[in-house]
Amino acid sequence: MKNIAVFASHNGSGLDAIVWAINEGALHVNIALVITNNTHAKVIHKAKDYKLTCKLVNAKTDNNPDDTLYKLLKEHHCEYIFLSGYMKKLPAMLTCNFTIINSHPSLLPRYGGSGMYGRFVHEAVIKNKEKISGVTIHEVNEQYDDGKIILQKSLEILPNDDVDTLEEKIKNLEKIAIVEGLALCLK
Repeated sequence: MKNIAVFASHNGSGLDAIVWAINEGALHVNIALVITNNTHAKVIHKAKDYKLTCKLVNAKTDNNPDDTLYKLLKEHHCEYIFLSGYMKKLPAMLTCNFTIINSHPSLLPRYGGSGMYGRFVHEAVIKNKEKISGVTIHEVNEQYDDGKIILQKSLEILPNDDVDTLEEKIKNLEKIAIVEGLALCLK
C-alpha cells in the first residue's frame, strides 16, 4: 500500500473525503502524515480525531521549513502528497521528488493561478456569468495550477446560484473528484 501525506492550511476537507474513501474500500492508500503550516488549522483536530500523525511546519517552527518537509516525507515513506487547501507554494525540492496532487475549484486553465482559490474563484465565476464550473484534480509543478490535468468534473450553474450556493455545490463535487482522481493516480 502506498503512503500519502495530506497538506492543508485550514479545514482540510479533502482529508475527510480521503479517509471516507479508505474506510469504504474505494481507495487503497495509507495516510502516513498530515502537514499544516497554520497553528490554528482545523485539520490539526481532524487528524487527531482520525488518529493520524500531524505536524506543524512553518517559518516560526523551523529554520528551513522546506528541508523539514522533505525529511518528514522521507521518514514517513510518502510517495504522494495531496494538497487540501494548502496555501504555500511548494519548492522544487518537493515538486521534483514526489507526486503532488491538488484539487482546484474550477475547470482549469480557467480561474487558476496566483490568488485564485476558494471563494475568490466562485466570485469570479459568478461575476463573469459562466454557465458551467467544476473541479480539476491535477499534478502540481513549479507554476500555480499548471500541472497535468488528471480529472475534471463539471456542473451547471443555475440562474439562481450565487457565490454561496456555487461554493457548496463545488465542495460536494470536489469530494467525488478527489477520490476518483487519487484512484487514477494510485493505479
